[in-house]
Amino acid sequence: MSLKIRPPSECALDQLSLGEVMLRLDPGEGRIRTARAFTAWEGGGEYNTSRGLRKCFGLRTAVCTAFVDNEVGHLIEDFIMQGGVSTEFIRWRQDDGIGRTVRNGLNFTERGFGLRGAVGVPDRGNTAASQLKPGDFDWEEIFGRRGVRWFHTGGIFAALSESTAALTVEAVKAAKKHGTIVSYDLNYRPSLWKTIGGLKKAQEVNREIARHVDVMIGNEEDFTASLGFEVKGVDEKLSHIESGAFKAMIETAVAAYPNFKVAATTLRRVITATKNDWSAILWHDGLFYESRKYPELEILDRVGGGDSFASGLSFGFLSKNDPQAAVDYGAAHGALASTTPGDTSMATQKEVEALMKGGSARVVR
Repeated sequence: MSLKIRPPSECALDQLSLGEVMLRLDPGEGRIRTARAFTAWEGGGEYNTSRGLRKCFGLRTAVCTAFVDNEVGHLIEDFIMQGGVSTEFIRWRQDDGIGRTVRNGLNFTERGFGLRGAVGVPDRGNTAASQLKPGDFDWEEIFGRRGVRWFHTGGIFAALSESTAALTVEAVKAAKKHGTIVSYDLNYRPSLWKTIGGLKKAQEVNREIARHVDVMIGNEEDFTASLGFEVKGVDEKLSHIESGAFKAMIETAVAAYPNFKVAATTLRRVITATKNDWSAILWHDGLFYESRKYPELEILDRVGGGDSFASGLSFGFLSKNDPQAAVDYGAAHGALASTTPGDTSMATQKEVEALMKGGSARVVR
């Protein structure tokens, strides 16, 4: 009833992520189209898990990514350093002066409110991270000689280009070779795949990656689009999947991929942009585990909630190696991350554990 995780004493890092980190520009309560000022943050689906594990849970984490060696690249680096995530594996690319051949990614993000949904406008063409390729990282040094307990990447990074797809496959194979737990968030985005082969290419790449994954994370669209599994029971109007439908889908998925040791998803029912029913479910070793439910969770900023779920889930296994703890930490951490602005969690471990135990929103003094 547990995962075979390398002990901390054998490894230099508890967790490592591979992905693009963009500069997020946030108009706050306003709209991108009418903004006169933006708050700057850093964010990226894969990286967000490393920051959550370091800043909230105190683990040793790092990120593999790339930036242009200019002021914007170093601004994003500074955000990463503030979050405590190691920057030693960042690859720096020469600035061509105007971003014709390589640049840093931007992500304009509206939080949404009530009936107005959140909006993301990524500007990430020709980015340094999208040009990463096999051979850019010494995986033998990282996973073999230094040691990593948990490796996380996802479908957003794999979809950036043909070379990042190939690099993702290279990385998960290397991690598995050295006994590192591999987690992968499918995070299907049609807009990212459409110029490199569309749905067919997405399934080809994700099916290859899935063969090397221990912990698979994704909602119903992720599993159906990225891996080609059919799921019934999704309520399109309410934008959610029932736990029963997820269970049926996972049973199909683990039959196709017996290497899956864990499969998990958040269960969201979108009432408005600022009010969701929220919980999570996890499969491990033939059994399902469900978190407590957070009905009508009031949301300030939903972007990054799923990444905080993934980091809380990882912490549950890394610290306690217990599936019920993993889904409980994941759901609580994701819920708290949705109550603060920005992609990344501002929660503390004490707050997460209090919420897991049924804590309230009474004032703390």
